[in-house]
Amino acid sequence: MRKLLFLIAVLCYSQLQLQAQGYQLTVKFRQFTSGRMFLAHYMGKGTYLADSAMIDATGTAVLKGKEPLPGGIYMVVFPGKQRYFEMLLDKNQTFTISVDTTDLVGKTVYKTSPENDLFLEYNRFLAKLQPKTAAIQDLLAKRTAPDTARARPLQTALNKEIQDYRTAFINKHPGSLLTSIFKAMRDPEVPPRPAGEDSTFAYRYYRAHYWDDVNLNDGRLVRTPILEGKLSKYFNQVVPMQPDSVIAECDQLIAKARKDKEMFKYVLWWLTYNYETSPYMGMDAVFVHLVEKYYVPGDAYWLTSDQLNKIISRAYAIAPNLIGQQAPPLEMQDSTSKPLSLYSTKAKYTVLVFWDPTCGHCKTEVPRLDSAFKASWQKKGVVMLGIKTDGTREEWLQFIKEHHLTGWVHAWDPQSQSNYRRLYDVYSTPVVYLLDEKKKILAKRLGVEQLNGFLERLEQQEEGTAAVKK
Repeated sequence: MRKLLFLIAVLCYSQLQLQAQGYQLTVKFRQFTSGRMFLAHYMGKGTYLADSAMIDATGTAVLKGKEPLPGGIYMVVFPGKQRYFEMLLDKNQTFTISVDTTDLVGKTVYKTSPENDLFLEYNRFLAKLQPKTAAIQDLLAKRTAPDTARARPLQTALNKEIQDYRTAFINKHPGSLLTSIFKAMRDPEVPPRPAGEDSTFAYRYYRAHYWDDVNLNDGRLVRTPILEGKLSKYFNQVVPMQPDSVIAECDQLIAKARKDKEMFKYVLWWLTYNYETSPYMGMDAVFVHLVEKYYVPGDAYWLTSDQLNKIISRAYAIAPNLIGQQAPPLEMQDSTSKPLSLYSTKAKYTVLVFWDPTCGHCKTEVPRLDSAFKASWQKKGVVMLGIKTDGTREEWLQFIKEHHLTGWVHAWDPQSQSNYRRLYDVYSTPVVYLLDEKKKILAKRLGVEQLNGFLERLEQQEEGTAAVKK
């Protein structure tokens, strides 16, 4: 008898293992008897194809795979890709969905998927609140002060009703995927300011508790739009836009995400991409830090050697010209072929302009830089050092003459010995750097207006410092 029970237990365990090793989702459409349907998943706010299947004459499509799909929010997309509905996918990946396109929320039925039954209940709860939502939107659309004032308490009450539902759900279903999602959606509730605390208390509390309800060991959150939204808000609105502050926050968050491979992979990727492409000056230092600390040692295990080498090469191209570093030395020739050195060019400020006389954008921007230089920058102690990148010597000299670029120091590198393209990351033109008296990089890749504003702020800071010393 004990042996028989053991064999039954083994068979049951084997069946569970077989189920865990793959997925089988049966979708029954009431209104379709042909066509291809698709299964997609979120990756941050983007959506990606996971599988597809043909719908047979009975309206049935079967999605099957030998390996289980990662947990998260998935979308069942109808033929024609015009309509879809969301569902949850977690440990149980063998179930049936009956779909009636006339009422996706009210008439969709799941068989053997308790998680999606709960998700459907939540969506039906939201559907019942739709009249309240519409009424608030109608008031706000009028854009009058009285209507906006009327909408405010209604919106507060609606938000509380939704939050109360989610809180009750969290308490009742602590291990659910939907609970992890609801908790991640919550913002920290800032308490009243304690006695003795200054006006920054609310900000400091909010920042310190921002990630409290986000389970950074739950890789399922990667395949929802929630995580990317939390990352974007935190790093674009909460953390100060200073490279040192951002780097410290990146390292702390990555350390918390390391226990889960999916979470670690996504958080590191998002931070790397965000700061490689950041429009804010100086944030490329964060990108370089991430590459040096995580990619160079090989932590980004999912990348091919070619992909890894491209990222590392990009960081190494940026590293020599980060803001705050000394500008790399340049040994070139002036327009009369005499030797010219960056560090022998004395000035309070040096505006370094890499430009090409045949470049359409340069033809617009270089004269604008010259106008600003002659109007005000020259009085501030600025020297313009223009470096030809492409075009012939004749085209270069002709452009200088036609646009009266007098007062500039003009240089070029006919023997290509200075390696300026790599040292200054010149892959397009024009590229502008602002250097201080000791040739430290103060700013880079600025337009005329931005550079003008930057110089004015520097002048104001100097005046303020001088006044304090007096």
